[in-house]
Amino acid sequence: MSTHANRGRNADTAPRGETAPRSIAGVLQEAARTLGACSDSPRLDAEVLLGHVLRRSRAGLVADGDRPLARPDESAYADLIAARLGGAPVAYLTGVREFWSLPLRVSPAVLVPRPETETLVAAVLAVVPVDRDCAILDLGTGSGAIAIALARERPRARVTGTDLSAAALAVAVDNARLCGLPRIVWRQGAWFDAVPGERFDVIVSNPPYVAADDAALGRLKAEPLLALTPGATGLEAFAAIIARASEYLHPSGLLGFEHGAGQAPDVAALLARAGFAQIRLHEDQAGLPRVTLANFQSSNEDAS
Repeated sequence: MSTHANRGRNADTAPRGETAPRSIAGVLQEAARTLGACSDSPRLDAEVLLGHVLRRSRAGLVADGDRPLARPDESAYADLIAARLGGAPVAYLTGVREFWSLPLRVSPAVLVPRPETETLVAAVLAVVPVDRDCAILDLGTGSGAIAIALARERPRARVTGTDLSAAALAVAVDNARLCGLPRIVWRQGAWFDAVPGERFDVIVSNPPYVAADDAALGRLKAEPLLALTPGATGLEAFAAIIARASEYLHPSGLLGFEHGAGQAPDVAALLARAGFAQIRLHEDQAGLPRVTLANFQSSNEDAS
């Protein structure tokens, strides 16, 4: 009788000769083990990807851990796990990445927004008053993450985002629309070529800064190379921006960068040589020096 009952209960999901569907918990456990070969957070990756397939939260997956996973869902999940093993970022597979508590759409046209970039946003917000008009420029905006976060937190700011890539700008425009921030201005062009004759109170950038021979590029092969490396040293984009920034900043204007943890001294030296003062460093949540801010000191200010 027990055998007959079990055969009837599994008739739709386990035809003769096939095994019964595996539980959500079991599939997650196996996926996490598999992803340990390519991820620093295999369990998180496994849960996010399965949550995407099932349209459930991570908490919901835990609560329904004993529930069997339907075969079509398991097949779709296996495809995502294989893509992750091949180097595809989780955000590209789900199409979404949270940044500054905002759900942003991402695609292979843009870098995946990272937590350390929030350090740059926080550092800028700490010195830009909420009750004052200002003009902010985000160079190399990519997904629009920095520009959108600053526009959300400083509603009186006139925010402009630029990028050389038309495909990246399309992602940024879409994200601004989804976040309810249509007032952001988007321009295509190489660095300041996109904003001729304009001046800003704040210029920020998370430019490409990985050296061309850095082994890290191998781990980032799914992301756009143009947004990762500017050349041999990794400092080329900083040098290009700093060399022209004074032409586009108001007196005492703020220039802020995200950079590699080991690049802080070089970025500070470039800023000092170009006449920037009040150079200060900010650490990310891991305690690494990842953001530098500085103010432009005009010749008139020197004289005073």
